[in-house]
Amino acid sequence: MIIAIVLIFLLSNDPSRTIYYFFIGPFTNRYYLGNLLNSAIPLVFSGLGIAVAFSSSAFNLGGEGQVYAGALVTTAVCLALPNANGLAGGIAAIIAGTAVGGILAGISGYFKMKWNADLLISSFLISAAAVLIVNFFITGPMDDPASSLLSTPKIADQYRLLRIFKPSKLDISILFALLAAVAVYSFMYHTRRGYEMRMCGLNPEFARYGGVNTKTYVVLPMVLSGALHGLGGGLVVTGTHHMALKEFTFGVGWNGIAVALIAKNHPLGVIPAALFFAYLEAGAKAAMLHSDVTFEIASIIQSVIFYLVTAQAIFSFVRNKGRENA
Repeated sequence: MIIAIVLIFLLSNDPSRTIYYFFIGPFTNRYYLGNLLNSAIPLVFSGLGIAVAFSSSAFNLGGEGQVYAGALVTTAVCLALPNANGLAGGIAAIIAGTAVGGILAGISGYFKMKWNADLLISSFLISAAAVLIVNFFITGPMDDPASSLLSTPKIADQYRLLRIFKPSKLDISILFALLAAVAVYSFMYHTRRGYEMRMCGLNPEFARYGGVNTKTYVVLPMVLSGALHGLGGGLVVTGTHHMALKEFTFGVGWNGIAVALIAKNHPLGVIPAALFFAYLEAGAKAAMLHSDVTFEIASIIQSVIFYLVTAQAIFSFVRNKGRENA
């Protein structure tokens, strides 16, 4: 927060006005507040996906492509079933988007289990390829020639989630995000498989000595992580955009890493962390509209936060190693 204020004083000719709209602006009307909450929804799913992976010492850097692919596949299923029942067709579309995210991340987990391939590199490269493939479909075979945007056609009305805080874009998928956080917490801390996943993350040798099949917990966390990313992408389509726009999920996967780090990989902590990140973006938009700064101030502040939480994690790791050696 101090860094944000310093940046505003450096970049704004009217810092008091800018500070007001940056910090208070998101709460001044229903439209700003609703859009703040809505923009936190994909961050919750991305943060949960990263938290699941990191808790088991799996490293998923492919969230960007998994969210994007999940959104495209969800859109494709909805467009392929224009006259289907909204509930049945919508569930099928969301399941398909969730599945493709799980598959993309699961491939990296399988490569790690089979050939000890580095998860960081493989998940990042697969995601980068997925982004290009999705771009091809959005701007090629699935492009809407009647639209001035680089996008697919809009999905049918029966697939669109209910708006609950008009005139903002907030929809009922915020309830799904809260339920997902509770479900992931229950799985990680109140089930045998969740316990085994966390044990594999804390000490694989101890887990193996205790009879845990550690190879399973190389693939499973990645599949769950990718599935959560894909689910988030699907809900963005059905809840907010109602179509797949080229690169509309840009930054969600990477911001999910920062969200998980702020939450210290706790599923319930992901919710306030995601809201905090969304608050920064909403404040930057309000300040941009009502003062003389640009939206990029949010990106700068988010980058600073990312560096700070990463430094904190590295410091904790080095300190723990020092205690072990002592």
